[in-house]
Amino acid sequence: MTPIHVEVAIIGSGTAGMGAYRSARAHTNSIVLIEGGDYGTTCARVGCMPSKLLIAAADAAQQARLGAPFGVRIGTLSIDGAAVMARVRRERDRFVGFVLEAVDAMPPGERLTASVSFVDANTLVSEQGQLIHARRIVIASGSIPVLPKLLQGLGERLLDNESLFELPSLPQRVAVFGCGPLGIELGQALSRLGVTVKMFGIGGGLAGIHDPEIRDYAKQVFNEEFYLDLAAEVESVRVAAAGVEVRYRLGDGSWQSEAFDYVLAATGRAPNVARLALEKTGLALDKRGVPLFDRTTLQCGNSPIFIAGDASNEIPLLHEAADQGRIAGDNAGRYPARQAGLRRTPLAIVFTEPQVAALGFNLAQLEQQFAGRYAVGVVSFEDQGRSRVMLRNKGLLKVYGERGSDRFLGAEMFGPAAEHLAHLLAWAAQQRMTVGEMLDMPFYHPVIEEGVRTALRDLNQQLHSAAPVIEHSLDCGPGA
Repeated sequence: MTPIHVEVAIIGSGTAGMGAYRSARAHTNSIVLIEGGDYGTTCARVGCMPSKLLIAAADAAQQARLGAPFGVRIGTLSIDGAAVMARVRRERDRFVGFVLEAVDAMPPGERLTASVSFVDANTLVSEQGQLIHARRIVIASGSIPVLPKLLQGLGERLLDNESLFELPSLPQRVAVFGCGPLGIELGQALSRLGVTVKMFGIGGGLAGIHDPEIRDYAKQVFNEEFYLDLAAEVESVRVAAAGVEVRYRLGDGSWQSEAFDYVLAATGRAPNVARLALEKTGLALDKRGVPLFDRTTLQCGNSPIFIAGDASNEIPLLHEAADQGRIAGDNAGRYPARQAGLRRTPLAIVFTEPQVAALGFNLAQLEQQFAGRYAVGVVSFEDQGRSRVMLRNKGLLKVYGERGSDRFLGAEMFGPAAEHLAHLLAWAAQQRMTVGEMLDMPFYHPVIEEGVRTALRDLNQQLHSAAPVIEHSLDCGPGA
């Protein structure tokens, strides 16, 4: 086969890979984008978009259920599972189509469909034996689902986020393994769509929440809707006549065996680098086989190899993958010159209800970098005005600030409209605003954002031992 010679080769055509391609192509037309699987990003095909479509259907069902306290009553709720899944796939395919249009618009000579591995730091080889010689290489190979041994061997009874959305209709009973962001999003959505859901976690984690008080609060709220055990003791999971039988220990210490139609594995994803033969590059690798890299340039060691997106195992989120792809592609294109790229304030959102969000420094990072030099402000949304009006008054928000400088450092929350509050706070953190400067910003009435003001006032008091914070979020009173 005829070898390929290019300036830049990019492995993977997901969000990071496409971003790297566009940035590198600003410097050179000698480029090839290599994809060993289906085109279409993880987000569009099996991640962000189909999951949010399922969540949107679940939100519609939940709103229909919750009218009675407002004096609004409807008849018997009916959920057409086939129609729900059909819309998920239809809209999912539309989003994937946009990505495919972008791929099709690329010159055919600049894309290659093949699975590749490294021969050395400047050479790749396809499974068919074709060599690709590249002066610089960007690894943007994404991630793959992780399946624990307990769940192996379930055959067609096992679902993950890549197969769930292909079901022709909603099942009746599902056991969800994994209580991280993806698991809790899908578990709650299925439950609100009428599926009997039980969730089994490992190690006590929930939705990526760092603060123990917020995590315990969220666990209590979710358990009001469906069974949730964050540190489940599961003896066996096996295929049975009725589907899948799960044997697990209840809170009272007794054992129970229960049948489900399917098991949904949401047990995490790992960098998709195992088949790349990275050991042949001479790069230093971490314990998961990922090259060590500079997070400001995305360069791996002193090599002409760069890494971006989920393959880096740093922050597996779409906006981070897009940023990393842009930085890695730009530096691969301009190599040996390199420049630090913009790394934005960390921001993560989980689309449950209430929502989960975190931004800036988390508790572990605060203890590591600001030990004894930070303060915490808190607000409960249970009595927050607008939240109570809408009967969405569950949640906690914690905000962090640095003693001495008064700089706002970050926040974590479980509550209403967290996706919007988190953006406002992330912008403030990236602008390195002080708590005082944030309190000088306008707050309309009545809005959920007034809860942010209450938390910031509490934080300001902790930083300065100032006047007592106003009680009960008196948004309508003289202290507003």
